[in-house]
Amino acid sequence: MRVALVQLTVTDDPVVNLAATLGFVRQAQTQGAQFILTPECTNGLWSNRAAQKAQLRREEEDPTLAALREEAAKLGVWLLIGSLALLTGDADGRFANRSFLISPDGSVAARYDKIHMFDVNVTETEVYRESAAFRPGTAAVIAQTPFARVGMTVCYDVRFAHLYRRLAQGGAQILTVPAAFNHITGAAHWETLLRARAIENGAFVLAPAQTGFHAEADGKGRRTYGHSLAIGPWGEVLADGGTEPGVTVVDLDLSQGIEARRRVPSLVHDRGFDGP
Repeated sequence: MRVALVQLTVTDDPVVNLAATLGFVRQAQTQGAQFILTPECTNGLWSNRAAQKAQLRREEEDPTLAALREEAAKLGVWLLIGSLALLTGDADGRFANRSFLISPDGSVAARYDKIHMFDVNVTETEVYRESAAFRPGTAAVIAQTPFARVGMTVCYDVRFAHLYRRLAQGGAQILTVPAAFNHITGAAHWETLLRARAIENGAFVLAPAQTGFHAEADGKGRRTYGHSLAIGPWGEVLADGGTEPGVTVVDLDLSQGIEARRRVPSLVHDRGFDGP
């Protein structure tokens, strides 16, 4: 099957971001993609939480979600919206970082809230506290499609191997890792982590990414690493989106996952042990 990874450089303006996303989704479909994936934070990136809250909507009112559902139905494709920042009804006011799998009829086939929050000190001056604005999800998700069972994750999740093992042992053949990966940690860890998750689980890993400098109205912004990657179940890089916004198309032979798990059946070799 043919898949397409959409790489974006979003701003803090969801209207501008939606226009760019729709253009790339349409381009991917004209190139024959049956499954199209966008990155984490498809509707925008913000460092100013007050400005973010003013722009965000609840799921049922979100214009980006509505437009992309309509477009998936119009084009007749499966579409993974890597994630959208959304308002919730949480008492503490925190947002959701939610990934959506949209079927070719435009319905929501599955939704997943990012479990692991990016609370890190990349450098002394570059500090992130995702949990201050977003509340973590609590459930792993596998979506059934006509072509494969899809395990849904988001960005920082990739550092938690046990999540991917649970998904693979639950039947996932494709693992999605939409991301807005930091440019410093991305250069050091992005490809290695994705290849490890593919090898450990004998699964395809599809990781559409944000890239470049994400400008905000107040002059601030942040940088992401880019390099959207498609990884085969033997750990090989099938496609690399580089550092420019655009579409990366790759053909997958899903039988390769079956063969990888046959050759190294580690998913059924778990053993209990004592300690530490």
